[in-house]
Amino acid sequence: MHQSRATRCPAPVPPPGSRGIDEILAAARARLDRLDPEQAHLAYRAGALVVDIRPAAQRAAHGTVPGSLAVERNVLEWRFDPRSSARLPQAVDYDLQVIIICQEGYTSSLAAAALQDLGLHRATDVVGGFAAWRIAGLPALGPTALRPSPLAPPVTADRALR
Repeated sequence: MHQSRATRCPAPVPPPGSRGIDEILAAARARLDRLDPEQAHLAYRAGALVVDIRPAAQRAAHGTVPGSLAVERNVLEWRFDPRSSARLPQAVDYDLQVIIICQEGYTSSLAAAALQDLGLHRATDVVGGFAAWRIAGLPALGPTALRPSPLAPPVTADRALR
């Protein structure tokens, strides 16, 4: 039987003042007025911006919210900070209602809190993420097949088995 590293080794003693991810997530969510999928859909229809922070492969595999803006997590703050030279055209007002969506509603909470730190006080996320959106039967597109990169070597029968 294979044991994971976490079960074989004791957890290290955390440095003083550090917080675990569960604490960080709880603190982020305490600041947010989180929306269930139906509330998020209504807010979108009333003019809120739904921002999908999932990687392209995840959006392709699971689908997307029609009309959402795809901004991957690694550039989110730069794209939405009204002070940033790399901001999106939509990011001109601190009163912008931004609803972040990820696959299951965890990373989106951290991302929405980061936008609030920038001053976007109406930033929030979707409880349960895109998975809950799909389960609620709300409009969705996809999944779609990813196109292979023109730089990737072709997959042959012998390579596919490795």
